[in-house]
Amino acid sequence: MEKYLQHYINGQWVDSIGGTVHEVISPSTEEACTQITLGTKADVDAAVAAAKAAYVTYSQTTREERLALLGRIVEEYQKRMPDIAQSMAAEMGAPVSLGAAAQAPAGLGGFMGTIEALKNFQFSEVVGPNTIVYEPIGIVGMITPWNWPLNQIALKVAPALAGGNCMILKPSEECPGNAAILAEIMDAAGVPAGVFNLVQGDGPGVGAAISAHPGIDMVSFTGSTRAGILVAKAAADTVKRVHQELGGKSPNLVLPGADLETVLPPTVSGVLINSGQSCIAPTKVLVHSSQSQEATQKITDIFASQEVGDPMTEGGHLGPVVNKAQYDKIQDLIQSAIDEGATLETGGTGLPTNVNRGYYVKPTVFSGVNSTMRIVKEEIFGPVITVMSYDDIDDAVTTANDTDYGLSAVISGDPAEAAKVAPRLRAGMVAINNWGPAPGAPFGGYKQSGNGREGGIYGLRDFMEMKSISGIPA
Repeated sequence: MEKYLQHYINGQWVDSIGGTVHEVISPSTEEACTQITLGTKADVDAAVAAAKAAYVTYSQTTREERLALLGRIVEEYQKRMPDIAQSMAAEMGAPVSLGAAAQAPAGLGGFMGTIEALKNFQFSEVVGPNTIVYEPIGIVGMITPWNWPLNQIALKVAPALAGGNCMILKPSEECPGNAAILAEIMDAAGVPAGVFNLVQGDGPGVGAAISAHPGIDMVSFTGSTRAGILVAKAAADTVKRVHQELGGKSPNLVLPGADLETVLPPTVSGVLINSGQSCIAPTKVLVHSSQSQEATQKITDIFASQEVGDPMTEGGHLGPVVNKAQYDKIQDLIQSAIDEGATLETGGTGLPTNVNRGYYVKPTVFSGVNSTMRIVKEEIFGPVITVMSYDDIDDAVTTANDTDYGLSAVISGDPAEAAKVAPRLRAGMVAINNWGPAPGAPFGGYKQSGNGREGGIYGLRDFMEMKSISGIPA
């Protein structure tokens, strides 16, 4: 069992001030795999004090100094990628092959992308008689999820460092080991004491303390919409900036006449990768009625052939979902679709036949659904997909937009036609014939999917304050 019982504050591993031990349950074995100490408000206070002291010096560092620091972090990160993949496999069930090919590299990409953004970032510009400067926002509290853990951490830590900020990170208590490894990476890279601080903990304890803390200038949160609302409420009294990347319910709008053999595999794969635990998973397929039956069969074949298995072994199989609560939620949604009259094409409730323990979900396909069903309206966060038919593209767009979320959307079909439809979709990101944004693109959504953007120059700018200075001599 891995034990991360200390927090990383002011450049040192320190004991918690009154915290209690928490066990992480492996979703594949249902046994404890990791121990952490849940932090307290006092731990957050100590981290904020360290960050404020470090900010005096770090905020004044040059672009070149920050680039050198980020470069050293990348070097140390690359050394630890196998450890990161193993930690994720044990704690949140991402197969080691996925960890090595996608999960660990995603975090690395966040740092490397920020380096490229920082090289050309304009920290000042002249607008008429004014000079506009971008300055660090200050002390940033970061609360991150378990599904793509180091990706989400890197998309906050890297731009915060690039912008001259200091930070306190609270990772998910469901998958804390990768954040502890990152703290070791930061230490080895020579990040100045107090610039990066790690306080392990849960939402009601450390998350709430970070959100409400008067010494924190910004909270950057990634997680569910429900939790994001709680963070915003807790932060309101101190009027700090609240940057949120929240839930999603992404449509996959298949245009009439699309080559299904070509467009479906790369787009529906976004519902299978990471066992469907991605906020941009395109779980709501909309296909023209003339192709609905064919599309349903092709998607069913893909899902029915997808194997599940032990995340600690190599291969292209799916691992379990992160915990029992998530498993139970998915089972409830699957059962609700059956009860509401949807047609189950493959999958369903219960464990796959090849496993007898763990939180494994059968890859599941439903057809014959409508917009009133829970399975169509709610974020699933599991390997479950629905197929709906439409007769008119205008109706398809209306159905695609009929959601409280607006994170991402997929359009499958002729790229020229897709480009005409894309502006009509109420989503922060639209992907044509794939399911994810390109590197450097701003990541974020509309409506209840949050505010702010992550990635590239857009993510860097969100960790800055804008100041106008007038009267500077020409």
